[in-house]
Amino acid sequence: MNRQKKIEVAPSILSADFRNLEKAVKDVEAAGADRIHCDVMDGHFVPNITFGPMIVEAVKKCVSLPLDVHLMISKPPDYIDSFCNAGADIVIVHAEACGESLAEILSKIKGHGVRAGVTVNPDKAVGLFLPHLENIDQVLIMTVYAGFGAQKFIPETAEKVRAVHGAARARNIAVDIEVDGGINAETAKLCAGLGANVFVAGNYVFKSDNYKERIEAIRASAQSAWIQ
Repeated sequence: MNRQKKIEVAPSILSADFRNLEKAVKDVEAAGADRIHCDVMDGHFVPNITFGPMIVEAVKKCVSLPLDVHLMISKPPDYIDSFCNAGADIVIVHAEACGESLAEILSKIKGHGVRAGVTVNPDKAVGLFLPHLENIDQVLIMTVYAGFGAQKFIPETAEKVRAVHGAARARNIAVDIEVDGGINAETAKLCAGLGANVFVAGNYVFKSDNYKERIEAIRASAQSAWIQ
């Protein structure tokens, strides 16, 4: 297992100005972002509604960065093809929304040549997906509840990073561990110290006056603490 994983920062367009979305994503790319994170909400699995494949396709045309697409939706199998075809490079599904079909859904994502990611809400156990870890490219640890931006980091969720990192090491599996929710330089350092290497940041980046400064702050803080 290659433990030298890259620290990556993925600004979430949920916090971007949608009146100037093209400029926003181009600006964070120029500021050093490693990915663009796209939060898809269906108004059913979570209360809010955001956007669908058309926005993912539009963002894909604006930047050369990988698109990290988090599906907060009730019926993931019905939309895997659409988001993969729209240009998603990573598709993340909720294990609690997939049930016994998780293995099939992971396979469907990979069939598009897209990396497969899995997550659960803070009140759900990582045990819902750990048996499938060999077939997972990325685990997203939600450090807030899915469905809303600008929430405060839930400290207890950080232990899930430790659990997934430990399971991956024990089974010699190379998997990215991403964290999302209330991420800033301080919380990134905490999570990196437990094994996270990908950091989603919405307000911390997009609501600042200096995208580059904020992205570099997360990366430097995480690199200083990251446990291999």
